[in-house]
Amino acid sequence: MNKSESKYYNTALLMNQALIELLNKKDYEFITIKEICKKAGVNRSTFYLHYDNIDDLLSETIENTNKKFLSYFTEKDISYKIKSNEKDDLILITPEYLLPYLNYIKDNKVVYQVSAKHPIMMQSIKKYNLLQENILYPIFSRFNIQENLRKYFSAYYIHGVYAIIDEWIKDGCKDDISLIVDTIIKCVRPFEKEYEDKRNNQNNQK
Repeated sequence: MNKSESKYYNTALLMNQALIELLNKKDYEFITIKEICKKAGVNRSTFYLHYDNIDDLLSETIENTNKKFLSYFTEKDISYKIKSNEKDDLILITPEYLLPYLNYIKDNKVVYQVSAKHPIMMQSIKKYNLLQENILYPIFSRFNIQENLRKYFSAYYIHGVYAIIDEWIKDGCKDDISLIVDTIIKCVRPFEKEYEDKRNNQNNQK
C-alpha cells in the first residue's frame, strides 16, 4: 500500500468509525453527511471521493467490521476441521474459540452496541444464518442431532452465550475475559470439568 492508498484507507476508517458512533446515538435515517464529516474530521468533498451516499458508507463499514472480526482468529476456515476432526475437537464452547471472540468484543464494544440496536442494518440476522448453515448445522450433523431439532439447538447456543456477553457489554466489559469464558463454559457445559478429569484419568491409566 503506497502513501496515497494508505491515506485513502485511513480516511475511510475514520468515516466508518464516525458512522458507528453516530448509530449508537441516533437512528440511521436521521444521520447526515455533515455529521459524519464533522465527527471524522474530514470535509464534504472528501466524503464524496469515497462514497456516493451514506448507504455506500454503511456497506463498507459492515464489510470492514466483518474483516476485523475474522482477523482475531488464527483459524480462518474450519469447514475442513468440521468434516475431518474428532468430535471432541468440534466443541466450540472452549477457551480456544471464546477468547478471540471476547477480545474482539472488548476492543469493539461500540460495534456490538450498534448491532444490538440495529440488527437488520448491521446484518446480524444474515451473520446468524451463516453461522447456523456453515458451522453449527454441520457440527450438529456430526453429533447425529435430528435435522428438525438443529434450529433449536442453534438458538440455545447462540442466544444463551450472547445473553451472558450482552450483560458483560452493558457493564462496560469490566470483568476479566477469563471470568466470562469460565462463566459461558459453566452455563453451557456444566459438567465439562468432570468430563475432562475423567478423560485425563483414563489417558493416564493407558
